[in-house]
Amino acid sequence: MTSRFWALAGVLLTTLACALSLGGRVFYLLSLIAGLMLVYSAVSALMMRAMCRLTQRLDTPKVERGGEAHLLVALRSASPLPAAACELLLDTPTGSLTAFVYPGWRNPRTVSFPISLPHVGVAQPRVAAVFARDVFGLFRLRRRVKASVPEIIVLPRFFPVEQLHFARQDDGRALPNRASEDITSPEDVRAYREGDSMKRIHWKLSLRKRELLVRRFEVPAPPDTLILMDCSDPVGAGQVEDGEMKLRDTLCETALSVAHAQMADGNSVRVPLYGAQASEFHASDLTQLDILREELACQLFRGGEPFDRVLNVELRRMRRTGATIVITTRLTPQIVEGVKHIRRSGPNVRFYLVTFNAENAAYAPLIQQMQHQLVEVMYVTPA
Repeated sequence: MTSRFWALAGVLLTTLACALSLGGRVFYLLSLIAGLMLVYSAVSALMMRAMCRLTQRLDTPKVERGGEAHLLVALRSASPLPAAACELLLDTPTGSLTAFVYPGWRNPRTVSFPISLPHVGVAQPRVAAVFARDVFGLFRLRRRVKASVPEIIVLPRFFPVEQLHFARQDDGRALPNRASEDITSPEDVRAYREGDSMKRIHWKLSLRKRELLVRRFEVPAPPDTLILMDCSDPVGAGQVEDGEMKLRDTLCETALSVAHAQMADGNSVRVPLYGAQASEFHASDLTQLDILREELACQLFRGGEPFDRVLNVELRRMRRTGATIVITTRLTPQIVEGVKHIRRSGPNVRFYLVTFNAENAAYAPLIQQMQHQLVEVMYVTPA
């Protein structure tokens, strides 16, 4: 009920009291008119609320961060009584909006609302509530929205980054990391030759054949790029407006951009994501990059593994890594130690620190430790 309702109710009571105490047709007529207005308004608003039907959908399932989508709302009412425009309360990524829409009577009336999408993730712009109103503005009755809530995936954008080359041996071949030296996939055996490792001798078969035989191994697959993105809660948002969301955007876009740079040169990439729902992306073809964009957009950055633990786990998993790229918002002694261990295992390493405060003096000694191990360190400031 609105303020107009209470004003009209006051008029009704006043005129009715005057009619009963003083008499006179005018007061009775005014009381009748006020009463009829109240009854008509109540009935029309109740019928509108009961007979109003709403559907909503988005014009596209995906959009790049900073883009715009349109929420298409179709509104229809079967009420035979005239009523005012319905009041729609829209919930969007940039805040709440209010709109007034006259519903169609037989055919739905469709209205398009532009929706700005400033942050990476899965967004659900929707009509959160509908208020039925009468023509006199006396009643404002809320109706629950039972229509399905549409979703849209907001994809990270690219920005130019420099490719990280693989570590090389003196003969120019990619340098295998030390974790991959103990190869256990023999293809066949052959006679022992001077210089062969004793670890590769097949002792049982050698005793049977009475000659030294060594395992012949399959040609190893080419090295790949390991991209490690911190999927735990971002730190360092401070007092920046939407700081946490901007850090998330930059983490995702940095990971996507370095993957694009590596794959554009023909290298395969591996991107394990240790978020609330762990997943792993592995590809060498740029046509598959859209899969990674969606995987990154769907990361919640809640409940992920501590990043120093992720570094230790991936250090043990590395078999043919030629380059490792680490992307995080936090810089701790534990993370620095993990990065140094990865660098010592063989691959070139680049460390991206996503921060609003690149001048933080506390970073300097930790950055120097990594640089002494020939780790490239780069700052990325969220826009």
